[in-house]
Amino acid sequence: MLELSYLRNHADDAVKRLKKRKIQAEEAISDILKLDEQRRQVQTELDQTLAESNSISKEIGQLFKAGKTSEATRLKERSTQLKERSKELQQEEEQLKHSLELLLVSLPNAPHELVKEGAGEDENEEVRSYGDIRDLPNHAKPHWELADEYDLIKFDLGVKITGAGFPVYKGKGARLQRALINFFLEENIKAGYEEYQPPHFVNEASGFGTGQLPDKEGQMYHMKDDDLYAIPTAEVPITNFFRDEILEAASMPIKCTAYTPCFRREAGSYGKDVRGLNRLHQFDKVEIVTVCKPEESYNILDDMAAHVEGLLQKLELPYRILRLCGGDMGFTAAMTYDFEVWSAAQKRWLEVSSVSNFETFQSNRLKLRYRGEDKKTHLCHTLNGSSLALPRIVAALLENHQTETGIYIPEVLIPYTGFKEI
Repeated sequence: MLELSYLRNHADDAVKRLKKRKIQAEEAISDILKLDEQRRQVQTELDQTLAESNSISKEIGQLFKAGKTSEATRLKERSTQLKERSKELQQEEEQLKHSLELLLVSLPNAPHELVKEGAGEDENEEVRSYGDIRDLPNHAKPHWELADEYDLIKFDLGVKITGAGFPVYKGKGARLQRALINFFLEENIKAGYEEYQPPHFVNEASGFGTGQLPDKEGQMYHMKDDDLYAIPTAEVPITNFFRDEILEAASMPIKCTAYTPCFRREAGSYGKDVRGLNRLHQFDKVEIVTVCKPEESYNILDDMAAHVEGLLQKLELPYRILRLCGGDMGFTAAMTYDFEVWSAAQKRWLEVSSVSNFETFQSNRLKLRYRGEDKKTHLCHTLNGSSLALPRIVAALLENHQTETGIYIPEVLIPYTGFKEI
């Protein structure tokens, strides 16, 4: 959620930055500022009313002690009026605060100045690429055919027991999944991230804190009886570790990692790139999350991106890094780098990671602050990244590493898989 102080003092800058998302925010920001001014006026009157009421209450007590009953009675009438007025003002202030919050939560984060204006993925900027794209023979197979040939993944069995988008991994397919999870976690730990095992379900406050709720796109699975949400990523529970906390500056940056299954309804994606592992409702992912001071966050974003890049190099996968344009970024992000690996048999790029800086957008919702050297509290910056999402990594490994005799395993994974090829 954008900070009110930022909108008050830099409304024109907010409008300019939100235009990068192809959003015309002038009217919304104007409405926010008008409501904020009304709320502040009501708050001022309420403070004055309560102050006068408190003063009169003390005076009434003194008058009764002095035996001035008639004067005390007249002041009691005034005191009653003030109390009624204060109740009206409190209700009015609550209504204004509610209306103001509804407007604030409808605005996405303002993109960083380096983010390019654009409407969608065609306008993203390529930062760099790595690795040679293999020229596979014409009879090369996509990963869903390889998975069937080598008995690695049972897509039909997943449909039978649950539905489309819930594959069953088997034998060396299951071992490859487990190997990747352990490899990613170990590499993250070496890079200074502390491992956690968070819950796979969160409450509404947690979903709101990281910006998944209100769920405008209908992507979260909701259990109505318990009012809990299945997590779309470990970012949600991990970042909420710090909700309503005041951290000490010396403790930051705080670096966390976790493996979890992830659940996404993928509403509106039916028929779009859904073959095999390309788009699932349940999938495994290892996440990294950082909480830091504002002045450190963009250096840390670069460090997190470099870490993800190192993982892809060790897996011997060709990739490219994109800085997303405003219109292709997630609702909560100020800047995002997407990592895409080349799918050799499908002959297209597959997104396997997003690394994002949210600046104060999440921490403002979370009331996540730190105590600075000035002894005052300030909002933290939060960042997260996929390190990595497994389905498309598995797809790319199978397709890019297929040979005439099988599929070879990258050297770094062999200690985790226990086999060199499939």
